[in-house]
Amino acid sequence: MKIDVLYVAGCPNYEPAVARIRKVLASESLQAEVHCVVVSSDAEAKALLFPGSPTIRVNGDDVEPTHTNSPSLACRLYANRSGVPSEEVLRLAVRTKRKE
Repeated sequence: MKIDVLYVAGCPNYEPAVARIRKVLASESLQAEVHCVVVSSDAEAKALLFPGSPTIRVNGDDVEPTHTNSPSLACRLYANRSGVPSEEVLRLAVRTKRKE
């Protein structure tokens, strides 16, 4: 399983997002390396289809694909009205990819 956390330098939600995905992985008894990718330009944001910071992808798929914006170097707001996806959203994404 491949976990990517894409973020903008200085994002206040980056570290809490990494901590949350690691917590979910541990609670699901999964070992996966969390790859952290800094996005530093509009060109990179567009190339990566980066909807905002932080963005978490499991095996290349956004954990909340229905709540994405146009690519930009902005903060991201998830459905839970937070800058960090909920444990439930992360758990569902991980469990779905585990079955593939």
